[in-house]
Amino acid sequence: MEDGCIVNLYWARSEDAIWETSKKYGHYCYSIAYNILGNAEDADESVNDTYLDAWNHIPPHRPAILSTFLGKITRRISIDRLRRRTAGKRGGGEMVLVLEELSECIPSDQSVEHEAEAAELSRLIDNFVMSLPPMERRVFICRYWYLDPIADIARRFGYSQSKVKMMLHRQRKKLLNYLEREAFLS
Repeated sequence: MEDGCIVNLYWARSEDAIWETSKKYGHYCYSIAYNILGNAEDADESVNDTYLDAWNHIPPHRPAILSTFLGKITRRISIDRLRRRTAGKRGGGEMVLVLEELSECIPSDQSVEHEAEAAELSRLIDNFVMSLPPMERRVFICRYWYLDPIADIARRFGYSQSKVKMMLHRQRKKLLNYLEREAFLS
């Protein structure tokens, strides 16, 4: 079923919207959740929560790209679940690895007072990612948005794991230099 038809089902408050969403995007949402949580049960719960959140937000929203809308919801819910699960202790899985990889590029003292800085950082990272060549951009997004394991990225793009690691290392270095050039980091 086309995305526009699925969104129309949500607007009509038809329960078929959830079924069609699950059929078309269930695996996609599960992959995002599992990459963040590393646990099948938690990933299933996050996907179910994604459907509920979509139900509660369509209407009033009418997402232009349903997959992106669902992906963002799944990612947010899964990260929140991971934070709750690992509160007070250091967790494992791809989320921790990804945050460690990016820690040298992104300041860690973010607080409510730094909301403007966070928005500026988000804008700068978006600009940086869009400046990357298409293949490098895909690798970067797979790792740092979808939190895909390096082995999966290597398999998906036909690269060795060492090539993916080196590509990501170079991208992080470029990101750090870019943020310094833009006077975001001193």
